[in-house]
Amino acid sequence: MSLVAIVGRPNVGKSTLFNRLVGMRQAIVDETAGVTRDRHYGKCEWCGHEFSVVDTGGYTSDSDDIFEDEIRKQVAIAVEECDLVLFMVEADTGITDYDDEIAALLRKSGKPVTVAVNKVDTGKDLPDSYQFYSLGLGEVWPIAAATGSGTGDLLDEIVSKLPPEKETADNEGIPRVAIVGRPNVGKSSLTNSLLGIERNIVTPIAGTTRDSIETLFNKFGHKFILIDTAGMRRKSKVKEDLEFYSVMRSIRAIENADICVLMIDAMNGMESQDMHIFNLIARNRKGCVLVVNKWDTLEKDTNTMKEYRELLKKRLAPFNDIPIVFTSVTNKQRIMNVLNEIDNVYTNYSKKIPTAKLNEALLPEIENFPPPAWKGKYIKIKYVTQLPTRSPSFAFFCNLPQYVKDPYKRFLENKLREKFNFSGCPIQIFIRQK
Repeated sequence: MSLVAIVGRPNVGKSTLFNRLVGMRQAIVDETAGVTRDRHYGKCEWCGHEFSVVDTGGYTSDSDDIFEDEIRKQVAIAVEECDLVLFMVEADTGITDYDDEIAALLRKSGKPVTVAVNKVDTGKDLPDSYQFYSLGLGEVWPIAAATGSGTGDLLDEIVSKLPPEKETADNEGIPRVAIVGRPNVGKSSLTNSLLGIERNIVTPIAGTTRDSIETLFNKFGHKFILIDTAGMRRKSKVKEDLEFYSVMRSIRAIENADICVLMIDAMNGMESQDMHIFNLIARNRKGCVLVVNKWDTLEKDTNTMKEYRELLKKRLAPFNDIPIVFTSVTNKQRIMNVLNEIDNVYTNYSKKIPTAKLNEALLPEIENFPPPAWKGKYIKIKYVTQLPTRSPSFAFFCNLPQYVKDPYKRFLENKLREKFNFSGCPIQIFIRQK
């Protein structure tokens, strides 16, 4: 899926435009509790084309003295990682020094750029947009992000510049696995451990995209396509510890994968940025294996692993049905366990349960604990079936679907997990009219 990054100096309306673009598919970008920065990533659909949008404004510091440095870093990252840069400027204030500097970086990059001139609210403001042609970035598109004026033409332009979707039919049925996480948690070490022993049985797949290296892993009875974010690709000249850098990389890898291996550092635990990446995985409905690396660096006693596991489950709640593997990649400790869990999660992820079996297992549970009545109206769930989607999704048919609330949906999900093994996989529950 193509990635569009909205860049520009502060207070030009980046977040307003972002909210308007992703608001078209609000179900995809619903907030996930606990991670406020998740709102800066979403998906937009326009005329049958779907693409991801990142609002770089969500990652810019509010301190005046480091604006220039932060903006430069973020534009550099966006230019390297995305398919198209949406450069936002403001009609009222005209071309500022920041705008000039960003434009200079974008001209050098050779990356497709679309210039959106915000706050062109009426025809009288239109002449104010013409000055931005002097930036040398081609056509400018006057918009009013707050009202949506001009955004249709802007989206037409964006869609026309995005690269065509890559065909993946040749690799149908082979799990696609991404190793993701913050910088310096051991992604490169795990990738090298998996690929570096007998490189002759690792075959590069032809036709991979500019920004993602895919390698066929076929070893020890395990076969999957490894989507690398760790170190095979060219690095831009930005600090490795910059949050935005790993988020941009993670978005790409997660969207292209079936299963994500999320690596964290045992010494640091599950930090806010790890939760941010985990929520990207959950939002994109991907299977997940959590790998706690550098386990050898931790002082341990008999119960350390058990206590650590319980802490992680509390942190991940309610998504706590996730396999957790404690490793030391440099010591080759439990790497085979990671491979086994990838296989297990993919088996669960691609599982198809016959309708008869589903109803036999779940209808008695529903009868014993039916949905709460709503204003004297009784809700009766008649039957359940699995939907033909990539990730596990189930439709429950009943007489009054509008009155089935989220707590009961969680009950249904828990019963599905109890009766059928969906460890490591997200589950979608749909309540439909019978």
